[in-house]
Amino acid sequence: MTQLLALAGFGFLLGMRHATDADHVIAVTTILNRSRRFLDTTLIGALWGLGHTITVVIVGVLIIAFNVVIPPPVGLAMEFAVALMLIGLGILNLTGGLRSLTERLTPPAPLHAHEHAHGDAAHGHLHGHGSDERLSGGGMVARYGWYQLVRPVAVGLVHGLAGSAAVALLVLATIQDTSTALAYLVIFCIGVAAGMAILTTVIGLPFMLSSTKSTQINRLLTIGSGILSLAFGLLLAYEIGIVGGLFTGDFSWEPA
Repeated sequence: MTQLLALAGFGFLLGMRHATDADHVIAVTTILNRSRRFLDTTLIGALWGLGHTITVVIVGVLIIAFNVVIPPPVGLAMEFAVALMLIGLGILNLTGGLRSLTERLTPPAPLHAHEHAHGDAAHGHLHGHGSDERLSGGGMVARYGWYQLVRPVAVGLVHGLAGSAAVALLVLATIQDTSTALAYLVIFCIGVAAGMAILTTVIGLPFMLSSTKSTQINRLLTIGSGILSLAFGLLLAYEIGIVGGLFTGDFSWEPA
């Protein structure tokens, strides 16, 4: 029992460390530019972790339980998808496309009537309080909209492709019992989700403060995250496509 608890603890800590990988951090930083509350940033990290977990568990079950072997071209293509996603996020951030999509697909804040008296005359008008009003009640979909909830999950799903084979093979090499290996995999994924939730909460602080205090600083942070995402995505694409041999046919790939 002690050994099982130690194994679970190690898997959880390893999962939290995995959340700090550079490509993970860059991706979530790129989609944080409209966060206004700690709850927003924490939710983004948790949903990213959910998407990551789904992919890792699916690929992990195939490898651990069914001994599926991922050929190098498929493995490289899985990792290349992450590079494409980072490039796409960077371009959308730099061109304002990400902000435009967010504004278009996020539900508007509800309006309500206010009455004001001026001397003997009284009049009313419709008024909204932006995201604060939207967050004060209703379900998650009503508060954030489907787009805000699905976006980090989709990013996490793609990210899970890149590291899922390595995680599963590491577990398989360490733990021979299938049920224990699968349990370890789930605990690892919980650690990833918890780590990313904490990390995005911390990273989101400057975005949250600048969105209410300084439009210029928020814009600079948005541009910086876009440039970083684009540059890292291009570098990753080159390493996978050329160095790794995805486009040349001289495949050089090991789950890492």
